[in-house]
Amino acid sequence: MNHSIHSADRSTHLKIVVVALVAGIVVAGLGISARTSADYSQTAHVMKAGKPIAVTSSDAMLVR
Repeated sequence: MNHSIHSADRSTHLKIVVVALVAGIVVAGLGISARTSADYSQTAHVMKAGKPIAVTSSDAMLVR
């Protein structure tokens, strides 16, 4: 039973490295699989200009 990383032997250090490596691979795999399942295709939407309008923040009539 090793209570400190400083007093641990070689096999304990190897176990820690292997567990960290497996955990990193699992996290990377989950991230890749979550990203590729969504559809991120980009399409261009064309908007045609219509009749000109005036937008104001008040209801007062403006005479020019």
